[in-house]
Amino acid sequence: MPTTPLDSSHLRVTINPDSLGFSNTSELLRQPLPWIGQERAEEAVRFGLGMLQPDYHLFVLGEVGSGRSSLLHQAMTVAAAGREAPPDLCYLYNFITPEKPLALHLPAGQGRLLRQAMHELAKSLPSEITHCLSGQDFKIKSDRVEKKFKTETSQAYKKLDKFAEPLHFTIHREDEQIVFTLLDDKGEILTAENLLKLPKARRVEIEQAEQALREAIAVYFEEFKNAEKEKNAALTALQRRIVQPLVNSALQKILALQQKPIQKERLKTFFEQVETDILDNLVLFEADAIDEEKRQTELNRLFSRYQINLVVDNADLPGAPVIIEDNPSTYALFGSIDYQFENGKLKTDFMRIRAGSLLKAHGGFLMLHLDDLLTDGGLWVKLRRFLRSRRLQIEEPGSAWASNTPVSLEPEAVEVNVKIILIGSRDEYYELQEIDPEFMRRFRVKVDFAASFASSAATYQASAVFVAHACDTAKLPHFSAAAVARLLEESHREVEDQKRQSAIFARTEMLLLESAATCHARHGRIVEVADVLAALQARNWRHNYPDLRLQEAIIEGEIAIALHGTAVGQLNALTQIDLGDHCFGTPVRVTARTFAGENGVLNIAREVEMSGPIHDKGMLILQNYLTGLFAHIAPLALSASIVFEQEYTGIEGDSASCAEFYALLSALAELPLNQSIAVTGALNQYGEVLPVGGINDKIEGYFKLCDKMGLTGEQGVLIPYQNRQHLMLSHEVIAAVEKGLFAIYTMEHVTEGLELLTGLSSGISDSTRMTGYSSDTALGHAQRTLLIFRRACQLTQHPKTEHRRLPSRSEK
Repeated sequence: MPTTPLDSSHLRVTINPDSLGFSNTSELLRQPLPWIGQERAEEAVRFGLGMLQPDYHLFVLGEVGSGRSSLLHQAMTVAAAGREAPPDLCYLYNFITPEKPLALHLPAGQGRLLRQAMHELAKSLPSEITHCLSGQDFKIKSDRVEKKFKTETSQAYKKLDKFAEPLHFTIHREDEQIVFTLLDDKGEILTAENLLKLPKARRVEIEQAEQALREAIAVYFEEFKNAEKEKNAALTALQRRIVQPLVNSALQKILALQQKPIQKERLKTFFEQVETDILDNLVLFEADAIDEEKRQTELNRLFSRYQINLVVDNADLPGAPVIIEDNPSTYALFGSIDYQFENGKLKTDFMRIRAGSLLKAHGGFLMLHLDDLLTDGGLWVKLRRFLRSRRLQIEEPGSAWASNTPVSLEPEAVEVNVKIILIGSRDEYYELQEIDPEFMRRFRVKVDFAASFASSAATYQASAVFVAHACDTAKLPHFSAAAVARLLEESHREVEDQKRQSAIFARTEMLLLESAATCHARHGRIVEVADVLAALQARNWRHNYPDLRLQEAIIEGEIAIALHGTAVGQLNALTQIDLGDHCFGTPVRVTARTFAGENGVLNIAREVEMSGPIHDKGMLILQNYLTGLFAHIAPLALSASIVFEQEYTGIEGDSASCAEFYALLSALAELPLNQSIAVTGALNQYGEVLPVGGINDKIEGYFKLCDKMGLTGEQGVLIPYQNRQHLMLSHEVIAAVEKGLFAIYTMEHVTEGLELLTGLSSGISDSTRMTGYSSDTALGHAQRTLLIFRRACQLTQHPKTEHRRLPSRSEK
């Protein structure tokens, strides 16, 4: 079937600005920003965010720029507004095991009140206790205790003195000792010299009396110590009795401020321990007890135990927390324990515990990006463990501090209820399912963002609302309806589809910003079509130097491309070059040679390892299809070579399969091909032409070259029929088509292009596959050559050929 050129109306979708229903986007600001073309993802998000059961975390997959993060943030914020603010989290000093601080949950906002109340307590209570201990009431009662002590010790001393007198000893107290002196019969001090003069019996009596006195002194000191202990105990008890009501009252007032505390018993126990700790250290409140500076230091150390480490403060949250963690290090995600150097050593305490994003997001939502997590294997392992247990343990930095760490802290682990929204690519999602199924079992909600969506009047309207909100957010001039229509057309161009729009709104936003900048440069108030076109042209100018340089090389003859005449075994294929920031199309010459032999088709690029697997696959399909065309004269006695001329990089893709087929058949049949027509298209094993990518870049790249070298009206491209709906060609190409200077042909089967390229019909019919092709057809010429090759091989009596020779029709 001969090919016919497409009408210009098929080359592009054009959007009528009047159909959009507004004059400029400022009229659309009151309309809410919808999930444009992402209904499936929106429904999945609603389900996932509303699912309260564990392990229903969300995995969001799609392309960068599709609005995954912003739309999820918006949905998380809406869902969070309907929930109550989660409780505050505090860490308290553990009086029993200080290295294991205790966790305390309080209703949102109560943690801040408790922290402030304990701070005020630390400022006011010491002076109140000191004042209480120096008051008149305490002085009177303490004097009684002192007086009793003095009376008891005085009586004990008198008792000792009476005991010493009949033994001829005098006693007196010096500091903590009792000194006794021996007297003679006259009441004078008995010297050592006179003692030696005494009879032995008397000396023995004196020694015995001295020993008895010493024992009595020991008894005295024992009684003195007991009395002193009783005194101290009585004073301590007196202090506790007087101070305890003051401390208890202060703590009860603080406890009364807490409205329905979640862990009431724990808080009550903590206050009881605080009260006991203060009463056990009342000596620090005695102004004249010790050095004032040292006393104040000890008091500060004492009251530091009563501080409240408010690690998560939800007082200002209107609902559940929504956290986006852009730097998910282990410390940022799981929390940390800070250290500081003091006297050359690292020190820490419960007040240096810091919460991470997981604790802060308790009761709400936490968004993470998979790429950030995968950079740290240790972080990945910790996250897996957390998802399994749903308990979070804040850990110390680990071995980094080595032996300088005096005592390690082990804060109490807490239950964390958080909904994690993990953002990754589609490839990462399926790869994780394969390599880490346990992890993926925790992410049961798949939110799949489409890269494109079917266009309609509703999607056009929604896209216009997006433009309106983007302009309002960035304080940019609004867009006219015609400018929005041009943006929408560009959205079609991005996905190369007349029926679908791109869902990558980051690209639309980028063009929006650049168009607004052009409008601003001309001092315009509304962005018009000319601004959008100027922005597109400026962007292309910034990126298209490689494209222009390649065209110059072709025009100057450095790269051999023929745009006129005919040639045997030679054709222009269309290829797309993707540089990441810029894509463009260009023709590349494909040449083929055929010989008598049995080696089949040799792909030169493959032999030198310059082709990729997809291209190699296309070549094998081509070879099998060619063999099938001439199955009635099998085996084929054919050796051929095919190559992309002047290609010095790699070759990948199968979109040149049709061009390679035509070049190979032309060389085999010795039929010249029209060099004005460039070809693109892939094949299957039955010769059906398959659609290819980059169709617009390929056509426009060839058109630009033809335009620069002079359009003759004979030039055009031959593309797959199924690529018609993918055409979003530039207005320059469409204008040339309308003037008859350029043509775009389509084909459903590869043989349909033979008449266009050779001037001869293909020769395909239902009967020719068995009986052969007519001699005046393209395939008939190839068939004649193949028979010649076969006879040539038979004449050489090649052993391999003789072994494989089939009997002729006359022999049958």
